[in-house]
Amino acid sequence: MTVRVTLSVSKICGTGSNFFSRVLTQRTAGPLSNNPEDVRPPSTERRGLVPFITDYYGIKGPVPFANVDVASDNFLFLDPHAVRLTGAPQPFAGEALHCVDTFLAEIVRCVISPAPADRRRGEALLQRFKEPWETRLGMSTKGYHGHGGAEDVGTWIWTALTTDLAALVHVGVLERLEDLPMFVAGIDRDITSDVTTRIMYAALARFTESMLAKYPEFTADGHKVKTVTSQVWDPSKLEWTEEQFTLPVADGKPLLLVPTAWTRRNLLMSATRFYEKTVLDFAQIERAVMGSDGKLIKTPKDELAKIKGLGRGRSTNVRLTLEAFEKNENLIAYFKAFVAFKFERPEEDDSAAA
Repeated sequence: MTVRVTLSVSKICGTGSNFFSRVLTQRTAGPLSNNPEDVRPPSTERRGLVPFITDYYGIKGPVPFANVDVASDNFLFLDPHAVRLTGAPQPFAGEALHCVDTFLAEIVRCVISPAPADRRRGEALLQRFKEPWETRLGMSTKGYHGHGGAEDVGTWIWTALTTDLAALVHVGVLERLEDLPMFVAGIDRDITSDVTTRIMYAALARFTESMLAKYPEFTADGHKVKTVTSQVWDPSKLEWTEEQFTLPVADGKPLLLVPTAWTRRNLLMSATRFYEKTVLDFAQIERAVMGSDGKLIKTPKDELAKIKGLGRGRSTNVRLTLEAFEKNENLIAYFKAFVAFKFERPEEDDSAAA
């Protein structure tokens, strides 16, 4: 199935006539390089002796879920922005996005609240990201276990939101879960995948249950299912709670299936990609001069990156995003337009790793 995304720069950013918006529009329409491994589903060829899900259960033909190794972590990651741009399958995508959007909205409310109780609540909500190993996604050495645990990760995010990113939060520029990796140190594709999975867990579990109904192989030839009690985000109560689900058991452990289109090798909205594609664009235009021939003269990006204050890093992303906002330029919105444009043209994508 081919998913078409019809977002545009003008639709996301508004119809203003500012110069940076026009240049970005021209940029996205130009020739693009290609990095197919980053945007296409991973190969289903066997790697060593570890079976894929379809091998393990004897399922024939293409499947709508990520066909990962059942006994080990896979170098695939759940990307919340891929869920948003894909918008399928329903109703699972809608439920998943409702969970992540209500979760971050509640965190933002706690960040901007002057009440000490709300501040304590916000940090506490972020410290409940128990590693969701059931998906077999990510890299265990770089997931929670490699970063001091879920509580530490939650504290990183809370500290960033209440200090370095406070201005972005208060002006309403930072509003989606997928925005965080561009600005929070240490929150890359592995941690983003784990955090997203935990918040979307209920939707993923219901998707898995629908696959159990669709593929009888999950319960054939001695294969078992198991009722598990899992932590989930309740978007109506705005609280973490628990819910029971029936999941297949693979290699002795419950298995949580993930729609194929929701997984990627690298994040669509990584810090590196944001810096290279939008932050440096803004820096170029801010420093550009008009030549005698009427053409715009811009400093090459590799030279800009050597200038003090413009070097690669999340601190540069934060500072220039705020500078741009003060000039009525929303770099996050521009970047999302760029990402959406590339998302519907995977053969032309040149996205950077997280």
